[in-house]
Amino acid sequence: MNPVELKNVELTEIILKTFYAVYNKLGYGFLKKVYENAMAIELRKNGLNVEKQRNIKVYYDGQIVGDYFQIQL
Repeated sequence: MNPVELKNVELTEIILKTFYAVYNKLGYGFLKKVYENAMAIELRKNGLNVEKQRNIKVYYDGQIVGDYFQIQL
């Protein structure tokens, strides 16, 4: 069996560790925005450049059908 070749392993590790740090401090039950803000703080503390809620236009058949928002690293 060949080992799976993973991309961005170091970045993934930082993100997962950050997620657990935020979750362990805040627990559960808050709105998504609270976790987003906390994640951005922790990711920046870990040396990542973070933009929150970057807007991406979604197209279908050449027409805009909506907006998608994602955290940008």
